Amino acid sequence: MNEPARTQWQIRCAFNGFCKETLRNEAANAHNHVKWRQSRETVFSDLSPQEENQLYTYDRYFADDKAEQSFCVAGKEISAKLLAEAMHSLPEEKRKAVLLYYFFDMSDAEIAELYAIPRSTVQYRRTSSFALLKRYLEERAYDENRW
Repeated sequence: MNEPARTQWQIRCAFNGFCKETLRNEAANAHNHVKWRQSRETVFSDLSPQEENQLYTYDRYFADDKAEQSFCVAGKEISAKLLAEAMHSLPEEKRKAVLLYYFFDMSDAEIAELYAIPRSTVQYRRTSSFALLKRYLEERAYDENRW
């Protein structure tokens, strides 16, 4: 009866030793990986101005202020000014819902929490805005011969 208990004890000790060795090896691997990455990384503050300039590009799409900028979509032209006017034509609560959802990447639930209103109200305001925007753009399309 004493012998099986000793065998159990030996198995537990062997497993314990195996676990400790495995953890020690993984810690060494993680440490070596960190050292390897640090040897190949450069801190932004250590970059020269020329190297910094290679890290980004400048979009010059709207750089020319003399020409009115426009977007061509499905054969229809929408100017940035017309789009801004269409957004301003929306009631304030609908405009806020559209801007926060599409331009600030907020969910309906987050917008609802921000204004302390039901989520379904935010969703309604956002989706119903499309019909108003479409109608505004269609009306102006006849006036300006573009959409």
